[in-house]
Amino acid sequence: MTSPMGELSPSERLDWLCLSRSENVGPITFFQLLRHFGSADQALRGAPDLARRGGRRRLRICSKDEGMREIEACAEIGARLVAAGEPDYPPALAAIADPPPLITLRGHGHLLRERMIAVVGARNASASGMRFARQLANELGSEGFVVVSGLARGIDASAHGGALDHGTVAVVGGGVDVIYPPENGALHEQIAERGVIIGEPPLGTIPKARHFPRRNRIISGVFLGVVVIEAARRSGSLITARLAGEQGREVFAVPGSPLDPRCTGTNNLIRQGAVLTEGAADVTAAFAGMLIQPLKEHREAPDFDPGPRPEFDESEIERARSTITQCLGPTPVSIDEIIRQCQVTASVVLTVLLELELAGRLDRSPGNQFSLRSID
Repeated sequence: MTSPMGELSPSERLDWLCLSRSENVGPITFFQLLRHFGSADQALRGAPDLARRGGRRRLRICSKDEGMREIEACAEIGARLVAAGEPDYPPALAAIADPPPLITLRGHGHLLRERMIAVVGARNASASGMRFARQLANELGSEGFVVVSGLARGIDASAHGGALDHGTVAVVGGGVDVIYPPENGALHEQIAERGVIIGEPPLGTIPKARHFPRRNRIISGVFLGVVVIEAARRSGSLITARLAGEQGREVFAVPGSPLDPRCTGTNNLIRQGAVLTEGAADVTAAFAGMLIQPLKEHREAPDFDPGPRPEFDESEIERARSTITQCLGPTPVSIDEIIRQCQVTASVVLTVLLELELAGRLDRSPGNQFSLRSID
């Protein structure tokens, strides 16, 4: 594995890709496997045995041939894969908990190292809301910010359009080669030429509802703050705003008519402490002290060096496995509680939990809690 903030070699990048595309390997599990085995190559070799111990007979591992095909397909459309910890990986995204191991990047990657502000909102936006989004994005671009959004119809598309002359970042829920929604086809290509499109799923992935929470997490991970324009009380834009707050980002909201259901969410954000926003000046004022300093001085990517592999006797794992499994049930329990009840070391508990997760038998809940489920 490469040193932190260095470039992966071609073989390392292929190993990272294959591991991240393997069955039951999400971002948390990916980095746990790196710490456990010391490298992605060793993790690819050892993960099937861990899954077998967790109760799964066969774990689907992404083959090197599959990985090479994806890398070659990226090259054909001018896209590339960037790993967490590499120089072109957005430093603010790398600093969140459990960042995507790899993102696909199409366009001008240097924009991801600039100060980014998200502008998000309703898909069924009003004409005045879309006009305001376009104007705001253009003004923020003039002030040196890169506007990021989700390339959806409505507010997102208007924000991208307003920021095109200054550079804009589109975070998509599917593959970076997939145009969605169809009416954004021309805008999609303009952003690829003049901005940058990034996504976590493989090329060719059609966006589905389950992909958008991960997309929203990336949007909230790359920016310094988010401006919400027209969002109903239940909307993806409010999820982005919530994630932003949890990650210590600034949240801005544009007020709207109490008679318009598209504004109930934004008005409520203001009630909860979001910055009332009527123009770009309200946004830039919040970052006035940062404008004279490089972004890297504010957010550094964490160290992805896995360090030494935990040392323990395999017989210790064998003895503890049934005890730890019996401690788990349908009700989430914290890892500290598992350690206390089972009277085993943290490294042993983490290894058994990793086995169960690879076997598809473990559910994670907020607060680092775990529950057991039966194999489908």
